Amino acid sequence: MKKPAAKRLYDDACATAHALDLVGERWGLLVIRELMLGARRFSDLRATLPGISANVLTQRLEGLEGDGLILRRKLAPPATGHVYELTTWGYESEPIFQALGRWAARSPKHDPSLPFSAVSLFLSFRTMIDPGRSGDLTAKVGFRIAGENYIVRIANGQLTVARAAPDALAEADVVFRGTPPAIAAAVYGGQPLDALVATGSLDVTGDLALAARFTTLFPLPPKAAAPAGAS
Repeated sequence: MKKPAAKRLYDDACATAHALDLVGERWGLLVIRELMLGARRFSDLRATLPGISANVLTQRLEGLEGDGLILRRKLAPPATGHVYELTTWGYESEPIFQALGRWAARSPKHDPSLPFSAVSLFLSFRTMIDPGRSGDLTAKVGFRIAGENYIVRIANGQLTVARAAPDALAEADVVFRGTPPAIAAAVYGGQPLDALVATGSLDVTGDLALAARFTTLFPLPPKAAAPAGAS
């Protein structure tokens, strides 16, 4: 078996350079992103990062584990196999995603029509929520995406999200069922909920007034100026 190429380092004492040594290889940050909501199996990561090969994913997991950002844990019986999860230090990287997300959302070349995962959607909610718009809202919002359930809680201008058991959706004030792009179309694309429901792209049950308000809580930053001569 061919030995993986050694990681290329910047050999620069700047902490930013060292950060790139840790997570700057292709797919590294996205592997970390997909673990932000908890442990995942190797197959789960392949499914949510369809562009990565098994070999490259193995290399990235081994590298991130060796650098102390993730750990590999054997599941307790009766479950079998292993999962990967972030270490405490690994979870501390979320502000990196928030800063990069806010900054890159301003790019005139950002294409929101490209595929993205459920974790990416929920991290964007945690990044973009506007406390001024959410005000004193207290709500529990459920999501059913690709066979998995999530609960978003909003209180005191803050948003938390976690994977949930199927019966947890019954306790939610409103439940969205659909794909990340369909949900993002309502939240970020300004498409009316009733139009998305009418086409079958989205299903919304529960407090429909809350659902409509939820879609207004995440304003995007203004776009940066397009490069000169761009059409």
